[in-house]
Amino acid sequence: MQPTFPRLMLKQAATRPKAPAMREKEYGIWQTTSWSDLARMVQEIAGGLHLAGLQRNEHLVLLGSNRPRLYATMLAAQSLGAIPVPLYQDAVATECVFPINNAEVRFCVVEDQEQVDKLLEVRDQCPRLARIWYDEPRGLRNYEETCLEGLDALMDLGRQFTRDHPDFYHGQVEQGSAADVAAMFFTSGTTGNPKGVVHTHASLIDRAQAGARFDQLKDTEEVLAYLPPAWIGQNIFSYAQWLAVGYVVNCPENASTVSIDLKEVGPTYYFAPPRIFEGLLTHVMIRMEDASTVMRWVFSSCMELARRVGPALLDGKPVGMWDRIRYRIGDALIYGPLRNNLGFSRVRVAYTAGEAIGPDLFSFYRSIGINLKQLYGSTETAVFVCLHPDRDVRSDTVGIPCEGVQIKIGENGEVLVKTPGLLKEYYKNPGATAEVISDDGWYHTSDAGFLDASGHLKIIDRIKDVGRLQGGPFSGAMFAPKYVENKLKFFSFIKEAVAFGDGRDRVCVMVNIDFDAVGNWAEKRNLPYAGYTDLAGKPEVCELVRDCVEKVNLDLSRDGMLAGSQVSRFLVLHKELDADDGELTRTNKVRRGFIGDRYSVLVDALYGTQTEQFVQTQVKYEDGRTGSISATLRLLDAKTFPPSETAEGVHRV
Repeated sequence: MQPTFPRLMLKQAATRPKAPAMREKEYGIWQTTSWSDLARMVQEIAGGLHLAGLQRNEHLVLLGSNRPRLYATMLAAQSLGAIPVPLYQDAVATECVFPINNAEVRFCVVEDQEQVDKLLEVRDQCPRLARIWYDEPRGLRNYEETCLEGLDALMDLGRQFTRDHPDFYHGQVEQGSAADVAAMFFTSGTTGNPKGVVHTHASLIDRAQAGARFDQLKDTEEVLAYLPPAWIGQNIFSYAQWLAVGYVVNCPENASTVSIDLKEVGPTYYFAPPRIFEGLLTHVMIRMEDASTVMRWVFSSCMELARRVGPALLDGKPVGMWDRIRYRIGDALIYGPLRNNLGFSRVRVAYTAGEAIGPDLFSFYRSIGINLKQLYGSTETAVFVCLHPDRDVRSDTVGIPCEGVQIKIGENGEVLVKTPGLLKEYYKNPGATAEVISDDGWYHTSDAGFLDASGHLKIIDRIKDVGRLQGGPFSGAMFAPKYVENKLKFFSFIKEAVAFGDGRDRVCVMVNIDFDAVGNWAEKRNLPYAGYTDLAGKPEVCELVRDCVEKVNLDLSRDGMLAGSQVSRFLVLHKELDADDGELTRTNKVRRGFIGDRYSVLVDALYGTQTEQFVQTQVKYEDGRTGSISATLRLLDAKTFPPSETAEGVHRV
């Protein structure tokens, strides 16, 4: 019989009933849910949803963090043939309106008061929305809305229904097919309304199992589920592969305890987008700033050795005996304690995906003995398209095609993919579906790249973002903004960067400083500041950023393909880019076009001759209030370098 997610869950519960399926940290204590506990919970929620009137093929919205009862609700909906639709828990209320109306949602299950308040705020804009169930009752005792009820009450009804109809649940599961729609994930909507990506049980389970076979995952693996369940990357690693393999998923108490929980869990299988790895490295560098002179020297010396021989040791390549001995000493003094401090002592496989990672950042983690690899995929391809094999990991590629995947490069350089994990369709959007899937089944990724001689895929940038400079000393040179931005973001002082240059005579960049890292740097130098805007405008901080920019330029000058992408002018933004202000997607990807329009006065100034520019920007605060931030920004030139005679002829991603 073809697998579905409920069948996989029931199989785990039948073969390993007492084994832990999930752990949730509550009030500082880890609570364990076994596979048999999970199966019972799923049946009760399914019974309650059936009594509430949830129909086969109907959509059910889930809104919250990773929580065992929300995972159980997904399984319960799928057991009844309904379709769970996870939304980003940090989305503002208005961002929930389109998905709810587009999917004609009547029922929502949410985590807590924050999510309840969002839905109540927009309920008048969602005419079909009839019922809201919440998992965490704290703060909701005095709410009197008739549409609102606790998940406990739903489960009580379902428990009684299950007693009265013991065969109902299994009968519903047996009606399910692998070809049924399993879930719908909304894209981040960088160019308009988000699109609902429809996936079947077959597409998600096939990719989950292929990835599990690739890395030989076992039911003894430990995973920390801390990223949004609405992101398909988190969903594949902590839901699809969890059910396919049967390992343990650990849910942190809240966002502020993730770093502590990471150390307590000690995951063996870890997944994070580059921004998480960037943040962890930033904290390491901040701590080293506070260390003694001797400790900083030991760290610097050990890391110099690690960068030279660490990746080779991890890949099983030959390394001299003396270097091996020195590396073991470094492991005892620095690398081992550092892995432990990061929570990576037990990591067997770690992946990064979602966007390109800087090669220096990637190499740092591998140099200290963490088996960090890249994977390539998207919401539409159920994540697993390309993977790095162990002992063949390269910072300039995203790996080789995964089992069952075919890749070819279009005439315009676009990466085309055939995969069993391909979406069924974009919901209610046949035009968009036809744009990305050709008649012969090839999915158009919109990424520019090529396959190298060893079969590894190299991604340059989004096909629409790769451009050319016009005029100036690098006229006609290729411009890949994401590549430039990622190189800048390797520096712990730079949190975000937005590069411009297509069709222009030079490359200019807007930079967000990392407030913690630069704040620590400023305090060490007795440099006073009164918040982000004040710190970002300090001349000393601008010079610090200039140093980072010029180091990137020197590195770019050695790249035969992208030497023309060196940054000529830059500015440090007066505010942090924020998803609530529309500047980032909910997966923290830069919305470059929106930013270019919003800060057009700054873009024009960068390409002009002035050295300062006043700007005033409206912002939205966490409590929903709006305000404005104004500042006079400095526009600075950066030194560029002539292309090196030894420049590589092939782009290094």
